[in-house]
Amino acid sequence: MFATFRQAMAWLHTWFGLVLGFVLMAAFFFGALSVFDREFDRWAIPHTRFAPQPMPSFDTVLRPALERMQPAPEAVAAMRPRVDGPLPQRFDTVAYWSAYTTHRGPVVALFAGFEVPSAKHAGEQIHAEATVDPRDGHVLPDDRLRIGSGFFYPMHYGLTLEWKNLGVFIVGFSALAMLAALVSGVVMHRKLFRELFTFRPGKQRLRSVLDLHNLTGVVALPFHFFFALTGVLIFAATYYFPVGHTQLHALHDHAAAQEARQTGLPHQRAGVPAGLADVDAMVADARARWEAAGKAGDVGFLLLMHPGDANGYVSVYRAGTDRIALVGDGVHYDAATGALLREDPPPGAVGRTAEFLAGLHLQHFRHWLLRWLYVFGGLAGAACIATGFLFFVEKRKRQHAALGLQGARVVDALAVAAVTGMVLSTLGILDAHRVLPEDLAGRDDWEKRAFWATWLLALLHAGWRSAPVARGLPNPAWREQAWAIAALALAAPLLNWLTTGDHLLQTVSMRAWPVAGVDLALLAVSGIAALAARRLGRPGRVAARAGLGLRHA
Repeated sequence: MFATFRQAMAWLHTWFGLVLGFVLMAAFFFGALSVFDREFDRWAIPHTRFAPQPMPSFDTVLRPALERMQPAPEAVAAMRPRVDGPLPQRFDTVAYWSAYTTHRGPVVALFAGFEVPSAKHAGEQIHAEATVDPRDGHVLPDDRLRIGSGFFYPMHYGLTLEWKNLGVFIVGFSALAMLAALVSGVVMHRKLFRELFTFRPGKQRLRSVLDLHNLTGVVALPFHFFFALTGVLIFAATYYFPVGHTQLHALHDHAAAQEARQTGLPHQRAGVPAGLADVDAMVADARARWEAAGKAGDVGFLLLMHPGDANGYVSVYRAGTDRIALVGDGVHYDAATGALLREDPPPGAVGRTAEFLAGLHLQHFRHWLLRWLYVFGGLAGAACIATGFLFFVEKRKRQHAALGLQGARVVDALAVAAVTGMVLSTLGILDAHRVLPEDLAGRDDWEKRAFWATWLLALLHAGWRSAPVARGLPNPAWREQAWAIAALALAAPLLNWLTTGDHLLQTVSMRAWPVAGVDLALLAVSGIAALAARRLGRPGRVAARAGLGLRHA
């Protein structure tokens, strides 16, 4: 079929990149935004615009909020088919309580699980969650979409397609295809070192696009390969191959019971009521142990298993922001007495490798320069895919025009929607977050609808304006959507000022960098998009005049 191995790799690289590049474009772009997901949250939700706080007192702040928590009506409705008989009005048997905080977010996320009586499957649980202000413990409203952690981040790895975890599987398959595309790209481009320093913007458009595609691919090649690989590995055990949870129930339960015996951490409730000792004292003891071991003492995660039961225990986990590896360094206590049960031992070689790979991908660390490198790496991946789309279209559109084919026109319209349309939809949800009424019912759903509606309009506009591509000319939708990006990006900080009063000069002077940083980034996007639109306008007019001259000749 192919004369040489390199030709086979070129075919693989081209068609894997074209067919799955639209998914990978979203994964890279929203992955770059997710590096600062908590900062987007604080920009989007004004009542979280205060300094990050440490894990608050359990007894005075967290416990009252946890005791008030109950599953949402939607969760109760989803549980009804999985029980025999009616559900209780209130769930009182707590399976676990947990609290999570991060050095980049000022709020504390609370989670609770409750045992479900009369459940068809033993061990069935129903869950609840809430967000509290750590300064006084009051529950924050949950009708405002956390755009960063609640939308951009899930979009990065699951496309927000939650049915049967379909989006996670699509992204995982695309990541495997990306690994193949990277290897085939290396085989195609034997002179990688030369292409690392080759970019000729003054050459013809096709040559410049290919140079930029090669440059962004080669410069960030280790980044692209590592994140595609670790993304697949991180989700493999949970989603792709969850054999223990889905097919080997008995073996999984046996392993859990065996682990409980080895660690001394009970797997099930004893059914004997018991009190709860001073959790704050346990947290203080864990911090002292970490400090004695030369580790940062920030508490990132607090877990109470079976509270109110004789088998209850409390686990205190370290935030681990002082290192790249995703460490926990858990210290576990008897919930009723406060006695130390266990300190997690240092992991072995395999465990340390897993912690490092997971930490490098999930970036819970405090290293700001490395975070910005992640952003640039993600945007480089998006640029590599975008220029691949452009090269595909530019290389074929004149040939397709001569043959009367529409393939290049279709790909170009999809490319416009995947590149500028995706940026427009991102700006659309940010703007909608500011203009929708505060008391609008289902406000978070309307914000998501604004995102998808903007993206759909961008796709329709790209298809409607793509007729020139069938004649071998540029699609004016690129330029027009670039102007739209400039307008929407400029509108977002202005709307933030008008609706919250936090204008850029104020947030900079107050060193409220999460809010100021998002505003500054939006202004930079507006300026770059305006320059790109002007630049796209010049060759478009020249090409149009050339095409007109050919028709008159």
